[in-house]
Amino acid sequence: MAASPTLEWERELAAQGYKFVAGCDEVGRGSLAGPVSVGVVIIDAATATELPGVKDSKLLRVPVRQALVPAIIDWAAASAVGHSTPAEIDAFGLVAALRLAGSRALAQAAATLIPDFVILDGNQDWLSEPEVDLFTAAMAGGAAEPAPWAIQTRIKADLTCLSVAAASVLAKVERDAMMTELSGAFPVFGWDSNMGYGTAAHRAAIVEHGPTDHHRKSWRLV
Repeated sequence: MAASPTLEWERELAAQGYKFVAGCDEVGRGSLAGPVSVGVVIIDAATATELPGVKDSKLLRVPVRQALVPAIIDWAAASAVGHSTPAEIDAFGLVAALRLAGSRALAQAAATLIPDFVILDGNQDWLSEPEVDLFTAAMAGGAAEPAPWAIQTRIKADLTCLSVAAASVLAKVERDAMMTELSGAFPVFGWDSNMGYGTAAHRAAIVEHGPTDHHRKSWRLV
């Protein structure tokens, strides 16, 4: 059994002077339908205590995840979930859509508390704005303002960092609720069980009924 995530890394950051640390994780990256969603949980890394029961959302049963949400919200100094729609994924690409969803979540959480540091699960920094050359920046009227927080990727942070695991739970529960609600209008796709992912039954339903506006039409759906 995998060890539960801890606050070890968050406390190391606090010792380096980063008081408010945000854990950030995404869900829905590989789905054929529905949004890509990003959860953010900001904590006071110097004073936060461990939160029992929280793990990477994929390791928790549905009722356990749902029951943890109020505790996570109470535990966090600030939290939010942001989304990018299938249309935005099709228009801008997945990485830009992840950035958009993450920026929305951070903007919402930062309205309560601005983090000093963001821990991003994985090895790809999809949250930072891409660097542009000087000519492009000049044509755009100047370079974009840098984010007021540092960002660091951390592989398997959802398994080891408690703030990131908590963010994954918030994102998963909120996105699953959205897909379950959509399933009521489109029951043939089984979104209340597959959450938009590419199961054989979901792909067969796309072949039979065609894609909806909630599908990522730029993707290979069948």
